[in-house]
Amino acid sequence: MTAGPPSAAPPSAGPLVVLIGPPGAGKSAVGPLLAGRLGVEFTDTDTEVGQAAGKPVGDIFIENGEERFRELERAAVTSVLDDRSELRARGGVVALGSGAVLDSQVQELLSGLPVVYLSADFTTVARRIGLDRPRVVVPGNPRGRLRAMLAERDALYQRLAGLVVQTDDLEPDELAGEISARISEAGPR
Repeated sequence: MTAGPPSAAPPSAGPLVVLIGPPGAGKSAVGPLLAGRLGVEFTDTDTEVGQAAGKPVGDIFIENGEERFRELERAAVTSVLDDRSELRARGGVVALGSGAVLDSQVQELLSGLPVVYLSADFTTVARRIGLDRPRVVVPGNPRGRLRAMLAERDALYQRLAGLVVQTDDLEPDELAGEISARISEAGPR
């Protein structure tokens, strides 16, 4: 019997990093850059939700309601962060939708993981999501709702994160470099 070629050793797992924060903080922009620096793949749970539903996230909210969106979001986060997921085994950078952390099951999944809170002030978030124009005419005071949402979620983001990075004055590549350096300094968790 002839021996076959030696089997290749499995690639070593890279780090797993979870990005949380408000809309416009930079999770989707920084995530792929950070993943590239760490040599792992990037996953955006909002993209996963949209693919599962077959439509953009905004349409899910409008057509199916927030409750259905949150169900899909919880399933997406669970599929990538569950103890048995491939991503947990091989590493990666995961950007969670801004409200995913409101779910108690998601909070449990984040326990013990390296979580980075991309923090941004109200004026930065408003500018990045397009609510900085002086006379935005949208019923329901979206700027007021945004301000209330940021105030409400900040303490939760702070509690869940092992690392907080202020994003207001930095470009995505600068942020990816800072996070990568700070993760390297902290060592594996």
